[in-house]
Amino acid sequence: MTLQQRIQDQFEESIATKRAALSSMSQPIEAAVRAMAACLAAGGKVMACGNGGSAADSQHFAAELLNRFEKERAPLAAIALTTDTSTLTSIANDYAYDQVFAKQVAALGRSGDVLLAISTSGNSPNVSEAIKVAHARGVRVVALTGKGGGTIGRQLRSDDIHLCVPADRTARIQEVHLLALHCLCDGIDALILGESQ
Repeated sequence: MTLQQRIQDQFEESIATKRAALSSMSQPIEAAVRAMAACLAAGGKVMACGNGGSAADSQHFAAELLNRFEKERAPLAAIALTTDTSTLTSIANDYAYDQVFAKQVAALGRSGDVLLAISTSGNSPNVSEAIKVAHARGVRVVALTGKGGGTIGRQLRSDDIHLCVPADRTARIQEVHLLALHCLCDGIDALILGESQ
């Protein structure tokens, strides 16, 4: 296989994964948009967490809400729980790495807030722990996963929203995660700005 063919195969596989995700994810993404927009309109906040590339996605999403996405609007309350190295390292050192997001949700989460829990595999222990605390505090969970949803998919409640990419390859899941996040940003803006119902 030539390098050019490898590149073309990457594009084709990404396109096919996005087509499959369109049919299974469009309705839950709409539900997540509505939940987040309602939370923000009521004075709540969206917290986001994940590891590695999912940590970067958490920060990207929070920045798009807090600053702006594609249109001018008032800042929206969002925070990535992945950015404060003093907090993260003190919790990991004093307790356990599994608690780095959970303790922040316990401190910052309020009933009516939303937690965006991102895990490519659906099996990240620290994201799972954050979901447990979110449930205890009345924080609604939007889980962004792949690979069937893993343990996170199984721990979600009926009022939570599961955005599960129908794929097993990490790169493809992450590519759809970014598209889903942009759909969330666009949809939230549309509702907040009164451009869509």
